Amino acid sequence: MHARSALFDLYGDHLRARGARAPVAALVRLLAPLGVHPPAVRTAVSRMVRQGWLEPVRIDGQPGYGLSTRARRRLDDAAARIYRTGPDGADPGPAAGWDRHWHLGILHEVPNARRREQLVSQLSFLGWAPLSDGAWVGLRNDAEVDQILTAESITADRFRAPVDEGAPEFARRVWKLDDLGASYDAWLIEAKALVDAAGDDTTDEQAFAVRSELVHEWRKFLFRDPGLPAELLPPGWAGTKAAAYFDFHAERLGPAAGRFVDDCLTLH
Repeated sequence: MHARSALFDLYGDHLRARGARAPVAALVRLLAPLGVHPPAVRTAVSRMVRQGWLEPVRIDGQPGYGLSTRARRRLDDAAARIYRTGPDGADPGPAAGWDRHWHLGILHEVPNARRREQLVSQLSFLGWAPLSDGAWVGLRNDAEVDQILTAESITADRFRAPVDEGAPEFARRVWKLDDLGASYDAWLIEAKALVDAAGDDTTDEQAFAVRSELVHEWRKFLFRDPGLPAELLPPGWAGTKAAAYFDFHAERLGPAAGRFVDDCLTLH
């Protein structure tokens, strides 16, 4: 697990609800069970400060780091989608409140390879998919898309088109649902092996490590799965079964993992 990704997971899954900040020493202790060494933690923290995700703070006289406003907003959104905490358990992701229209964006400028990679990552997180180098489709008119394009100095024409009876097949091709379903199946096999290897009688540290690994791998689906409404998904959608397994074990391991986090935060 890369240090930067592990820090995003840690802040999003645990520290966000505990003041959204922690001393450097606690961050080092918390990432040790994940195989992340102290120099890697410090390097990743410095990089995240430069990128505007973390801000330096003092905590009881110790150096520490807290989430920036931008990071809080992004991790709040990610947590809502990871645990599907919308009304009545609905997925609050890109498909929430879908108006049964495709939302299209035609870029006036096709970015170079480096900028395109960054753009793909950001727009994919919001549930958009590329139709070509300069055309994208999404499920809603998300204001954050405009913010991303503005930050990248890219202008675009925006359109809205009603869906028709070919919508499920269009969604299958555009969002590569066959590949995505296979990825959910593969994740489920690996997740079961991880949980079974840990057994039922785990220490708080082991529970933290296993749960962190589950969340880390599950979070990757936020960049691939747009959270399509049920009417656009194939029958027997693999993501539903995988989500049920994740929900059960994330909740089961949560109390022990939380105790480990609290212990690390209170050590001096």
